[in-house]
Amino acid sequence: MYAPVQLLSASRLNLHLLVLIRVLVLAAQAGSVGLAYATHMVNLPWVSIGITLAVSGVLCLGSAIRLRGPWPVTEVEYAMHLGVDLLIHGVLLYFTGGSTNPFVSYYLVPLTIAAATLPWLFTITLSGLALGSYTALLVWYDPLKIEPTHQATLQVYGSWLSFALAAVLITFFVARMAEELRLQDRRQAARREESMRDQQLLAVATQAAGAAHELGTPLATMSVLLNELRQERDDPQLQEDLALLQAQVKLCKESLQQLVRAAEADRRQAIREQTASEWVEAVVQRWHLMRPEAHYSYNCLGPGSPPRLMPPADLSQSLMNLLNNATDACADDLDIRLDWDAQEIKVTIRDHGPGVPLAIAEQIGRPFFTTKGKGFGLGLFLSQASVNRAGGTVKLYNHEDGGTLTELSLPYGLARA
Repeated sequence: MYAPVQLLSASRLNLHLLVLIRVLVLAAQAGSVGLAYATHMVNLPWVSIGITLAVSGVLCLGSAIRLRGPWPVTEVEYAMHLGVDLLIHGVLLYFTGGSTNPFVSYYLVPLTIAAATLPWLFTITLSGLALGSYTALLVWYDPLKIEPTHQATLQVYGSWLSFALAAVLITFFVARMAEELRLQDRRQAARREESMRDQQLLAVATQAAGAAHELGTPLATMSVLLNELRQERDDPQLQEDLALLQAQVKLCKESLQQLVRAAEADRRQAIREQTASEWVEAVVQRWHLMRPEAHYSYNCLGPGSPPRLMPPADLSQSLMNLLNNATDACADDLDIRLDWDAQEIKVTIRDHGPGVPLAIAEQIGRPFFTTKGKGFGLGLFLSQASVNRAGGTVKLYNHEDGGTLTELSLPYGLARA
């Protein structure tokens, strides 16, 4: 019904941000080297540094091209990218004074990123790599050839620039990466909840199929016996009661037949197109035949012509369940309204019952939970599942004047021009 949305993994999203960090750091490094070369404040092995910066630029380009492919980014690959960044930074520090270079504190940025986004084993490994590189730079490095008058100035401003760069990257990018991880966890929790709901629906559907098969024979027997009773009895009051019972049995048989037809229609995608008002009125008429004790008013309030729909059979049953719930709460003065705008179609049902108790409001709609003395607590659960599958919502409110307001909202994606 709807186009699937491909959800990016957390590692893939974090690698996107890591490539952006690399570009910013590479720009800062190249700018610093270019400034040193232009001012002649320090003499460096320019060729070696240029080659190292070129390798870093190629790595940025290669990572960007790799992200355009469909292959998933694993945590191992993401950790390897951080390890390569640490090695490249170590090589640059080797040619620019080793541990005496104020930019040695940049080692903390990849480690902070690892701690925020990777399991502890990868973080420990990368910490060992950074510590080993730092320790090696204490002994092996190419000393800076710089005039003593410039050394203090470069040390002060270099330390400030290193701190500023690390603070900006950690504040904005690491926080963003952590937020992506939290969002990924919420998505996984939502998928687990949907999976549990689907399992519950499958269990209910299996039991319903068995019950439908078993009910066919007793309903047929009841229909024959009721017909014989009507022929044998002449009491007008009894005839009226038997006629009502026959209508109820016929409705039950039609409901079972409709289950089979709906399943077959769903399999063939043979769903009839109709207007929203035709759909609601047909469901209301069928509901009132089942619940003749209910008294209701129906109003169509939407502007212009009603939108056209192709509602599946389970959506009609969902509306039927909501009407039955309102009838069970209070069968008098039900107010049913159909409305629509440019975004959604809305059906509201107002009853004058006791409302939804606040103490159990969060449990309403869970399977096998009911506030009635009878029933199995499945009606609202199945209704919510069917409506959610169609992209809509079911909400229950305590009306300010008493009773419950049930609101069924459907997206315009079900509409047809």
